[in-house]
Formats: sequence, structure tokens, C-alpha cells
Amino acid sequence: MSGSYYFVIVGQHDNPIFEFEYSPNSKGSDKKDDHRHLNQFIAHAALDLVDEYVWTSPNIFLMLHDTKNEDGIKTFFSDIYEIFIKYCLNPFYDPGRPIKSTAFEKKALFLARRYLTS
Repeated sequence: MSGSYYFVIVGQHDNPIFEFEYSPNSKGSDKKDDHRHLNQFIAHAALDLVDEYVWTSPNIFLMLHDTKNEDGIKTFFSDIYEIFIKYCLNPFYDPGRPIKSTAFEKKALFLARRYLTS
């Protein structure tokens, strides 16, 4: 049973640095377009719950999901954190700016297929 996932890396000023939607059973983009703004709203509202943590960390990783997959999500976060740190170490990356790298997006898609598909 595979569900849908919405992953976002949020910057220090509550700005989305990287957004990623993954649904292994998705056939069309109509459903994804309908729920995109709702997912963004829910993720932004979740920032209110972790507001104290925001002050101690420059970036926060959030994932909205509709299935229980704790081990897969934990491993996904671990691996995506590793590629995010490698991306941030690039001297041409300006911290806090949106990530527009197709290579980063392809790696995120690979990790999603690997860990978020049951």
C-alpha cells in the first residue's frame, strides 16, 4: 500500500528551499495539482508546531504523508540530509535560496522510489 508524499526543506525565514511531491501510484497530474496548495498550507501550518526548534536550526525538513512508513521515511530523511549537506557545501550555492538543481531533484526521486514505495 503506497500513499502520497509531500517533502519540503524550509529555510530560516519560512521560505521553501526545495519542494518535492511523490506518489508511486499516480497516473495523472490532476490530483497532484488539486492538492498542491493544500499540502503547502498544511506544511506551513506545521511550522507553527515546531517554531521553537526553528530558532536552533537554520533548515527544517518536513514531510506530509498519508500512509504509515516510519522506517522508510526515517531512511529517506537520513539520505536526503546527506545530499542536502553536500549541496550546501558547494561554494556557488547561496544559503537560503531555492534549490533548482535537476541533479538534486533526480537524487530525491531516486531516494523516494527506493524508500517510500512499499
